[in-house]
Amino acid sequence: MGALHFRGTGLPDERQVEYWVDQGVISAEPIPGAETVCESGWIVPGLVDAHCHVGIKFGCGGGESVGGLIAQAETERDAGVLLIRDAGSPVDTRWVDDRPDLPRIVRAGRHIAAPKRYIRGLPVDLEDEAQLPAEMVRQARAGDGWVKLVGDWIDRSTGDLAPLWSDGILVEAIKAAHREGARVTAHVFAEDALPGLINAGIDCIEHGTGLTDETIELMVAHGTALVPTLINIATFPQIADSASRFPIYAAHLRDLHSRAKDTIGAAREAGIPIYAGTDAGGSIVHGRIADEVEELKAVGLSPVEALGAACWDARTWLGHPGLEAGAAADLLVFRNDPRVSSDALAAPDVVVLRGNVVKTR
Repeated sequence: MGALHFRGTGLPDERQVEYWVDQGVISAEPIPGAETVCESGWIVPGLVDAHCHVGIKFGCGGGESVGGLIAQAETERDAGVLLIRDAGSPVDTRWVDDRPDLPRIVRAGRHIAAPKRYIRGLPVDLEDEAQLPAEMVRQARAGDGWVKLVGDWIDRSTGDLAPLWSDGILVEAIKAAHREGARVTAHVFAEDALPGLINAGIDCIEHGTGLTDETIELMVAHGTALVPTLINIATFPQIADSASRFPIYAAHLRDLHSRAKDTIGAAREAGIPIYAGTDAGGSIVHGRIADEVEELKAVGLSPVEALGAACWDARTWLGHPGLEAGAAADLLVFRNDPRVSSDALAAPDVVVLRGNVVKTR
């Protein structure tokens, strides 16, 4: 495709912007002969799903086929998600980097768990927690600057959510990942695993429904980020209904769900950086980033904050540029203001990936 030209209203500052694109890169300087794609509309960087599992087979928990994986990535792309933080996948997705028509993926390697303490077929299971630091190093080298821990899960011996790791091994393991230049995040539903993870220097918490005033203060002090995956939290009652064998666990999930809006709202009020992630893959269908942004508004983020959590702010957090000269041309155009509703955000009129128009409406 030849050079392209875009004119419209940029977000978040609502200023009139004009971009030219050539060889997949944005230019602020006019390019003679460029084809004008739009004369008006709302122009934003490609959206980000900061907790998305490309490569997990829907409803099964195992690895997806190549064809299924491509379909997942295409669904995200068509919803405007052009950058994915893949928060744990059982299959190698490196080959996606060679597909200019598929979103960019920031990988966290495979989940790290203990035997029978996570979804079957997804994690690397460690028989002894002393293996954790070395495994963190392996996953750091397999990923793109992130490592994913399972921080808590149901312990069938007690019938409730419980931590997987001791505080001491977490300190050693997170330091090992940091020495490799990787950041660490963890799946955490309940309360008990949070202090050890945060005090050990973890960079991000996924879900975070068990946050308390004390652990919120700890996250603020440590600069820990939060990706709450609110559309996944909405499924807690359904999960509880299917867990009749473990009534304590089921009651705990229902309680976490009942106060989730207040919990995440308190985290936002305290100043914890919050980013949008759907947890797509497994039990959440792909392509729902607009729904997650809407849920972020419901817990107290302003429309600009909520969209930023899935766009410009999330890109900065993951180390990817927005719309600036010399950056890759990953952008969206909307006829309607994408801050207004999930319907508007879910329907980008133009999707440009690596300088190529891959979708128009």
